[in-house]
Amino acid sequence: MMSAAGILSDRMIRALSEAGRIVSPRPFDADQVQPASLDLRLGGKAYRVRASFLAGPGHTVEAKLERLALHVIDLAEGAVLETGCVYMVPLLEALDLPVDVSASANPKSSTGRLDIFTRVLTDHGQEFDKIPAGYKGPLWLEVSPRTFPIVVRTGSRLSQIRFRKGSTLLDETALSALHRQETLVASEAPNVSGGGIALSIDLMGSGPGSLVGYRGKHHTAVVDVDRKAAYDIADFWEPLYNRGTADLILDPDEFYILVSREWVHVPPLYAAEMTPFDPLVGEFRVHYAGFFDPGFGHAGAGGAGSRAVLEVRSHEVPFILDHAQIVGRLVYERMIEHPEALYGRDLASNYQAQGLKLSKHFRADA
Repeated sequence: MMSAAGILSDRMIRALSEAGRIVSPRPFDADQVQPASLDLRLGGKAYRVRASFLAGPGHTVEAKLERLALHVIDLAEGAVLETGCVYMVPLLEALDLPVDVSASANPKSSTGRLDIFTRVLTDHGQEFDKIPAGYKGPLWLEVSPRTFPIVVRTGSRLSQIRFRKGSTLLDETALSALHRQETLVASEAPNVSGGGIALSIDLMGSGPGSLVGYRGKHHTAVVDVDRKAAYDIADFWEPLYNRGTADLILDPDEFYILVSREWVHVPPLYAAEMTPFDPLVGEFRVHYAGFFDPGFGHAGAGGAGSRAVLEVRSHEVPFILDHAQIVGRLVYERMIEHPEALYGRDLASNYQAQGLKLSKHFRADA
């Protein structure tokens, strides 16, 4: 079926399903398959647990839930998941992977922009969000809303999975060559190291008085994750403006939405992901959600000028971010083949050609 190494395309993901390698009690949603990933859907129940856990060798997630679950919530008609709580939810999709195909999971972009912490678990697993080649069994999602309480239901999509075969990552030499050819980030002197290409923060905007970010409010109403353009920004977010200085103090455990200084480009034969945390740049975490699919920022898919929206949280101590400070790195992987659809025009994607942008749940004119 597949001979080359790389990320599996949308066509190949559908082929895996048709071959019984992705199993679900109901067909895929019309827009569930992305150019280089598959959205994962919540099952019928959420188990409130005392704490996060991994199954570990010789154990299943379900067996551990018998000891750790506090109560069970029916998701069929929708239910509220509260901030500060941890839930385990079986996913509708289960896997029977070929012996040469592995996978990894990541929260969807909208999930990250709502500060919903999610991680995929497998039976016998020793790592979150990693599915070994040849895995056969169910998938579970750990869900922990951090800032806003949320409403979810069976079929809600908070996470996504990317399938790969063989060695897919571009090393620094290949990444530098691709940047020279395709311009991966708009930078006069790109910083390529550690297997990735650096992105920096924009705290200037269009000048003094301009919007440069948002900080999440506390004690808000709930956000229904399946409703688009349903909420006023002012009810959930405090805007942050350029006050004539080029820095921002991150308060510990507050949640911020900021934007990269550079625009980002993912050519059609590549996929990308931002490394979630680099201890060399400070005690904060940047962009812990969302794959960058083929076509993101690609002019041919309507994405010229797309920037990376960054979910930022400081840890332990206040931290001062300076304009143009490096805050993360994009790693690029090869696709096995050109996707049938590109991120952007082909899929009416929510975040193509974006600047500073909140999740799809908030009204742009609010």
